[in-house]
Amino acid sequence: MELFVSTQNPTLTQKLAARALGVPHNRVVVRTKRLGGAFGGKESRNCFLTNAVAVAAARTGKPVRCMLDRDEDMKSTGTRHPFLAKYKVGFTFDGKIKSYDVKLYNNAGNTLDVSEMVMKRSIYHMANCYLIPNIRGVGRLCKTNIASTTGFRGFGVPQSMLFCESLISDIATICGISQREVRELNFYTEGDLTHINQELTNCQLQRVWNELVEKCEYEKRRKLVQSFNRENRWRKRGISLIPTMLGIGVALRAKNQAGALVHVYTDGSVLLTHGGTEMGQGLHTKMVQVAARCLSIPASKIIISETSTNTVPNTTQTGSSASSDLNGMAVKNACDQILDRLKPYQMEDPKGKWEDWVHAAYFDRVNLSASGFYKVPDLNYDWKTNSGRLYNYYTYGAACSEVEIDCLTGDHQVLRTDIVMDVGTSLNPAIDIGQIEGAFVQGLGMLTLEEVRCSQNGTLWTTGPGTYKIPGFADIPVEFNVHLLQKAPNDMAIYSSKGVGEPSLFLAASVFFAIKEAITDARRESGIEGIFRLDSPATSERIRMACIDQFTQQFTAVADSSVKDFNVYP
Repeated sequence: MELFVSTQNPTLTQKLAARALGVPHNRVVVRTKRLGGAFGGKESRNCFLTNAVAVAAARTGKPVRCMLDRDEDMKSTGTRHPFLAKYKVGFTFDGKIKSYDVKLYNNAGNTLDVSEMVMKRSIYHMANCYLIPNIRGVGRLCKTNIASTTGFRGFGVPQSMLFCESLISDIATICGISQREVRELNFYTEGDLTHINQELTNCQLQRVWNELVEKCEYEKRRKLVQSFNRENRWRKRGISLIPTMLGIGVALRAKNQAGALVHVYTDGSVLLTHGGTEMGQGLHTKMVQVAARCLSIPASKIIISETSTNTVPNTTQTGSSASSDLNGMAVKNACDQILDRLKPYQMEDPKGKWEDWVHAAYFDRVNLSASGFYKVPDLNYDWKTNSGRLYNYYTYGAACSEVEIDCLTGDHQVLRTDIVMDVGTSLNPAIDIGQIEGAFVQGLGMLTLEEVRCSQNGTLWTTGPGTYKIPGFADIPVEFNVHLLQKAPNDMAIYSSKGVGEPSLFLAASVFFAIKEAITDARRESGIEGIFRLDSPATSERIRMACIDQFTQQFTAVADSSVKDFNVYP
């Protein structure tokens, strides 16, 4: 059985199709050329469709093809996990956090899928960038009647980090100091232990933060925002700084491995195959670059045809921002084997070309194919004892966003965003900047626009662009600046690089909290002080109703006690 599938997890697709057909795994070949995006939704949720197609093809003996319409896709694939948090926090009046006790609830939908791993990863990152001496996190998965929720870029991390940043915001309000002061007072530093007892080495958090504050001219712009707000009653601005740090790697130890296959032909051209899936993130481009650099040949001599289970078996899913690290090292391992075999011919003919050495090796009956493999060393985290090393390293970033809201309509516009990201020594700066920008805008949608609505029986209402708003051109920051931290090599990954696909998504929280600051100023004009709750996404409706004034007070909703709330959101 040969399956051509849009998937970021060919091995899982192969495994489940083989189970459905009642055959060994080696009887099923899954082939993936490229995807038009995935972001977690094609890690496991494509398999129910793949299995149906496989069974139909086996039963009829004919090719079978199936593709879902947009509304069918949205109804069946599932969404990111909605989260609810209930927390208590202890702190001193200078803003130092002493304790944090949080209970996290995620809406898993009607099956488990990857919800347990999403919750675990959420708990692993619940403190974001802050050293909290006494911390406890408890996670609960909620089985409901909606379509099973699944992995999505960030994999539970943005949700728990948003709760953490919310308490930072509240602490600053209660203590009467700036959020920046609270954050800087509680930052991790080099050598600190995280709440999962992993020591932070090569911690670039403070460098990233300081560079952002300088490049975005934060203090100067903050004063301008305050001046604007004093002069305008119905339009308010807010500005916010947000840090992030994301552990790179798959939390399951066995998944931190990868394979690659390199064929060198007698004309010097190279066919490269690896276990990762190209889904628009530039993975194939980076793998070609790694091979070209290792073999010291032009990238034009190397081609990647596809990802398939009959060339590289037992692959790890493409995700968790680790695919470049894992597959890149496997590619390098295979290329190093080729180089070792060609070394005698290079020494015999030091002035020769790549093609000459390959030609000579072939006539000397040297194997010009190599299978590469890599596993991340020293990963030994134990969930039960909360000890050991869970992640290979952390990627750090920070963002500053300035937002203007219309207090009468709830509309908002992002005036400017500055981002500084630590990506080590980038393999391809253009690709990495594109990933940072794309992740930020995706996070912008998650935190300000994209709201899922379901009926009481679990049917999805928001099934297309008419009811589900995603970011458009007008939602992107008017001024968008991305800076890569310089001279920050990372010796834990391929050619000193770092994973970057997911970490920058949470930086869109700078927009969320800038909106909240603007709302705070609007409420102050109505004589309302103190902390308040703003749920995500901060839609126009929520922004408008949070800007309490003489108009909103005329439309205060009173819940009907006889109606039981069935919504999946708090």
